[in-house]
Amino acid sequence: MSAFRSRRGCVSQRMVAVGRLGAHGKMGRGKRTGMESIYFVICYLCHRTCVHCYEDRFRPYHGEDLAAVIAQSRETAPRVIANLPERLSYLDWDTLDAQGRPTEHRGRIILAGGEVLLDAVREPVLYPAIRQLQEKYRHQGGVDILVQTTGDVLTEKILDELLALGVRSLSIAGLDAYHKGLDTPEAQERLRSKLLGWFVSRGMMPSPEDPKQMAAGGHQGRQYFHFFGATPDSWIGPLWPRGRALQNELSVASMGDNFCNRWSGGLGFLDYRNAGSEVSIEPDGNVYPCCLKTKLPLGNVAAEALEAILQRHVGNPVYEAISMGHPERMGIAHGWSVERFLQNSMTTLPSGKPYRNLCVGCDRFHEEVLGAMSSDLVSISMG
Repeated sequence: MSAFRSRRGCVSQRMVAVGRLGAHGKMGRGKRTGMESIYFVICYLCHRTCVHCYEDRFRPYHGEDLAAVIAQSRETAPRVIANLPERLSYLDWDTLDAQGRPTEHRGRIILAGGEVLLDAVREPVLYPAIRQLQEKYRHQGGVDILVQTTGDVLTEKILDELLALGVRSLSIAGLDAYHKGLDTPEAQERLRSKLLGWFVSRGMMPSPEDPKQMAAGGHQGRQYFHFFGATPDSWIGPLWPRGRALQNELSVASMGDNFCNRWSGGLGFLDYRNAGSEVSIEPDGNVYPCCLKTKLPLGNVAAEALEAILQRHVGNPVYEAISMGHPERMGIAHGWSVERFLQNSMTTLPSGKPYRNLCVGCDRFHEEVLGAMSSDLVSISMG
């Protein structure tokens, strides 16, 4: 999950872009393509099976199963990277140049797992991916690469290797009560203190909240760090109603928790040339409008250019609703009123308790309508 910044204001930016250019207008054509952020899960392998995890496939693997998940990542990651935008930058309509045009800023890619620093992933998958990304964007304005890790497998040697590869920021994501071994405040503080010492001694700085500042710092060679976890007071505190978090009844997200309208949700994903745009890509190459993942992918970036996949969904009322942060409206063109969507946003937990969240309604709509119509989302009627 990407935790880099709040996504407040993205709807207003989209409205400005649509109003001045028309939806997905000419300003971003040619080499000015890309997104603000791509969350790329490069491997399912993890050294834990956390009770709160949103993805059941994030777990330890052994023997033939381990060989299979690593082989998948080694084979797919280079193809995904090859199909990413030629130039990874975005337009910021809140900051205009002297001619009144939106300013262009370098985008970023978050490489995550699973746990990407495990020996089985780091050398054969992560490092080659970083090198390929650096080479791809070296003469196209560059790219900010962030590596997300729980932090407890990081060593000084690995840290030095990551910094030498030009990683812009390390995001330490395991500081919460759900990660075994880090489940007490004392354990979390020990890890934080140790890593902080390593980071500061190497001249690293805390990640700025504004990603434009990170991009600007990158031009000066600065490298950053960031700590977070699924704590009650954090943006991810309610927990996504997915995977083990839902099965273990740990998600306390209510109908008021519209994850679609937040960072790492679907908000702005179709406005892929402008600030606030992000998609999530899985180890098999499937791409989704959000980190939570809709029941059906938008397409597969290992087989087709990301921009082509996104452009194909522009104007489709299902995905425009997601991109605008209003998932309850995704089914209107298919006979699902807002009321019907909300009624279908309830499920029953293993204990028998009722549970409601908009993500449940999204899942139900994908299963009952889109899945029943076609496995190829290109053919879905636009009403």
